Amino acid sequence: MPHYTSYDDAELAYRVLEARTGDGAARPPLICLAGGPGRDAAYLGDLGGLDSHRALIIPDSRGTGGSPPAAAPSGYSFPGLAEDLEALRAHLGLERFALLAHDAAAATAQAYAAAHPERLTHLVLVCPGARMQGELPQDAREIFEARATEPWWPDAYVAVQLLPDTTDMDEVRQLLLQAAPMAYGRWDEPQRAHAASEGEQLGPVPRAGFWQGVDEAARRAVLVRLREVPCPVLVVTGDRDAVTGMRAGELVAESFPHGRVRPLHGVGHYPWVDEPELFRPVVEEFLDAP
Repeated sequence: MPHYTSYDDAELAYRVLEARTGDGAARPPLICLAGGPGRDAAYLGDLGGLDSHRALIIPDSRGTGGSPPAAAPSGYSFPGLAEDLEALRAHLGLERFALLAHDAAAATAQAYAAAHPERLTHLVLVCPGARMQGELPQDAREIFEARATEPWWPDAYVAVQLLPDTTDMDEVRQLLLQAAPMAYGRWDEPQRAHAASEGEQLGPVPRAGFWQGVDEAARRAVLVRLREVPCPVLVVTGDRDAVTGMRAGELVAESFPHGRVRPLHGVGHYPWVDEPELFRPVVEEFLDAP
């Protein structure tokens, strides 16, 4: 696994999925950030085959995968992770690049866009929350409650109630698996297999540090700078996403001058797992546009 040197001399890991077709050499690579926060980027897989026509570069954030823990708690915060991304860009020799971020990593991507707007050609945010926007929309709960007739729902409901007050990591992992169906458009074998790895992929320390050290003034300053980001921004949401819902994605898109939302039907929090043949063309078409 290759490594790069970040701003504080930390040696951080990333993996490269080379394009699987010959025309991939003509397309610039796509850097992909994992969410969680603090989850091993292995859960992204190949993002439903996005490596068909372009290389995917997938870094391991500090304390996950092949990257060492941060030397200081601030290294886990999303502004710090944004500076790791800038170091990766320089290491790769990319003057400008396209960026995809899932879930909580959308905060890292927004911090990066605010600090380095000239570096991005395209930005794709997949199922983001709106904590950066200072709002917590309720539609995710409504989506969850609308699925109450599905057989997994009673157990998931119990898990959702218990998770906020559970500190034992073994119990947390069990509850996450119990609640997992709410994150997918349906609960079939691909979804079950994908969900089974979540508990072991979560890093409790990186997860706890992700939102630390960012005060209200800093959050508002990021939002102001997002209004000056020149690149096009695509926000992908799923109408069965009971984790972040759809309204959060709309709020995120509204933060950018060139942001737009693409809702996907029958899709949950992991659209490349639920409907790869729907997700992949939407992203490819966006990235191929000038």
